[in-house]
Amino acid sequence: MKKLIVFDLDGTLAESKSPMDADMSGLLHDLLGIVKVAVISGGDWPQFEKQVLSHLPQDGSLVNLSILPTCGTKFFQYAGDWKKLYSEDFTAEEKEKIISSLNKAVAEAGFKVDKVWGEVIEDRGSQITFSALGQQAPLDEKTKWDPDFTKRKKIKAILDPFIPEFSVRMGGATSIDVTKPGIDKGYGIRKLRDILGISLEEMIFIGDALFPGGNDYPAKEAGVVSIAVRGPNETKPVTEAMIACLTEPRP
Repeated sequence: MKKLIVFDLDGTLAESKSPMDADMSGLLHDLLGIVKVAVISGGDWPQFEKQVLSHLPQDGSLVNLSILPTCGTKFFQYAGDWKKLYSEDFTAEEKEKIISSLNKAVAEAGFKVDKVWGEVIEDRGSQITFSALGQQAPLDEKTKWDPDFTKRKKIKAILDPFIPEFSVRMGGATSIDVTKPGIDKGYGIRKLRDILGISLEEMIFIGDALFPGGNDYPAKEAGVVSIAVRGPNETKPVTEAMIACLTEPRP
């Protein structure tokens, strides 16, 4: 019997930087009523508030929800309100090196864009995130910029040798996430294991970037049963099936 269902956010529970729709919100609330759930994403805490938490009933089921922003470099639990358990933040020197290396790698890759919406490189404390079109880019622009990750794979290949002491992963629709070495979604999965006392064998992970180099791949590498989806519309039937399985009467 599985005891913890772990979801990626962008491209899995919701479209990039967008709120969960009513159907997904209802399914997630139903799931929280029967099993522990975690959401782990490259986004920072405000994105979880906007995309997930403001669309869930503020009831007792939230005690079953764990929130892991910035690929698991932060961990929040609910106990009447949301409490941060830890945050693996960069030093000022580390941030400076990562940001300058990102700028150099992007320039070398040659993917110049005509227009951006908001910050292109965002300091999230425990993670530096590059968003090719800016943090506030329209979804339709984002989805057509790099649908097969080809552009970001090229940027990552250039960036990796500049900052070998850090972890570089691709996620979302246009993003590259940089974290401390070994701190990725696999790290977040192991934190869930240790804090919740649930074994890896008792978890399921659902995400849209489960390929090598994707920011969901470390969860699969950690040994958790993983289900690849291509957007919220594929996540919904998977979630419905899990609710049905977890509520079936035991023989």
